[in-house]
Amino acid sequence: MSHLTLVTGGEGFIGKHVVDQCLSRGDAVRVLDIQSPEKKAKEVEYIAGDITNFSDVRKAMKGVNKVFHLAAKAGLWSHRNADFYRVNQMGTRYVFQEAESAGVDRIVHCSTESILKSFRRKPEFNTTNESVELTLQDMPGHYCRAKFLAEKEAMTAADRGVPVVIVNPTVPIGPGDSTLTPPSRMLLGYLNGRYGAFLETHMNMVDARDVAAGHLAADEKGEPGQRYILGGTNLKLSTLLEELSKITGRLMPSRQVPYWLALCFSYFSEGLSNMTGKPPVAPITGVRLAGSPMLFDNTRAIEELGVRFRPLAESLTDEIAWFHEQGYLSWKP
Repeated sequence: MSHLTLVTGGEGFIGKHVVDQCLSRGDAVRVLDIQSPEKKAKEVEYIAGDITNFSDVRKAMKGVNKVFHLAAKAGLWSHRNADFYRVNQMGTRYVFQEAESAGVDRIVHCSTESILKSFRRKPEFNTTNESVELTLQDMPGHYCRAKFLAEKEAMTAADRGVPVVIVNPTVPIGPGDSTLTPPSRMLLGYLNGRYGAFLETHMNMVDARDVAAGHLAADEKGEPGQRYILGGTNLKLSTLLEELSKITGRLMPSRQVPYWLALCFSYFSEGLSNMTGKPPVAPITGVRLAGSPMLFDNTRAIEELGVRFRPLAESLTDEIAWFHEQGYLSWKP
């Protein structure tokens, strides 16, 4: 008998891959999302709803055995910062309360790597693992603070016996990002020649398909109350640009912008956005994150969950091909 699995945020970048992989393992799948699907899969039950609405969450939770909680307000800037907390913290609280009442067998909570590094500390080039403990004051902006509080909701639920496992994906890339999350917008900016310079930073990139596989592995093998970093390749932004140049044959920018200048520009950019309502070119939170090396250790996910992470070049090649199929590139590969 198949499980009835609920995926909140199942229309998002990672969420769609989670839905596909749940179907592949034989689950009956229900999606709760504020977005309507571009194309409905006949095997999936779709509920148009908001995780901040108790009745929507309660309806979606009926008869459910497993929950993958990915619904969130993403992005590094918002015209209404309160929305980050309303969706990410309070929405998560509602999901866990209703899941606990429904007696679900397992919940996998999708957190983020951005809450595992402090922007207040001097740059450290050692890799970060799951044991790191930070405070709300270490978070560089409202998105990170809200996601930090959301993970606290998950930990609190685990402390009272709710079977929740936490996963922390790093920067997701790969095909299928129809919402164009910040990493995809960044890649498109460089591929289409919109950026003439870059701020050197150290980060970790992972294929969204591997992140989805990590969610399922966390459901099957994860220990309740524990977090698992779903990260692929640690690299510098300059190395990423070199890789893009190798794959496409296109020249990438070589001029670097100093951190202080990027931070000053981000304040100007957000000030302009607060007047126009249009997203900033350089959000302050993004620049602050770039100022601290975001290098991560994926050993626990590999050894305890059995997750395998594909090479960066494969993910980039597949994403560029998908960009071309969608008409996002200003040139032909």
